[in-house]
Amino acid sequence: MAAKTSARVRTEAPAFRRAGKLAVVSGASRADGDSRLDRLVYERVRLGMMSALAVRDELTFSELKALFDVSDGNLSAHARKLEEARYVSCTKSFDGRRPKSVYRLTAAGRAALNRYLDHVEAVIKATRRG
Repeated sequence: MAAKTSARVRTEAPAFRRAGKLAVVSGASRADGDSRLDRLVYERVRLGMMSALAVRDELTFSELKALFDVSDGNLSAHARKLEEARYVSCTKSFDGRRPKSVYRLTAAGRAALNRYLDHVEAVIKATRRG
């Protein structure tokens, strides 16, 4: 009996023309530059967290949880990824006997969010012209 093999099919990321240059939409990290979509920011809850923190100086864990209607574990995992990337900072304290986590957007997080928004705007403009 012959061994069954499986091959992975690699698909190319969609490309869009932007100011005479080719901008590729991919799973790039923030180190890959402005022309790529930052997958860390792209995810719905993380994008929402960063957007909310861009207009508010700080939000607590409870406030973020209520905004996005996610479980404690889900929000915690997303917040941890943003902290590891240094896009948000978290200060933990106690309010009486209850733990309190307060999140703030860092300068690096604001820059990453602005890069992401610039990229999305460029994609929208290129799509409308096409």
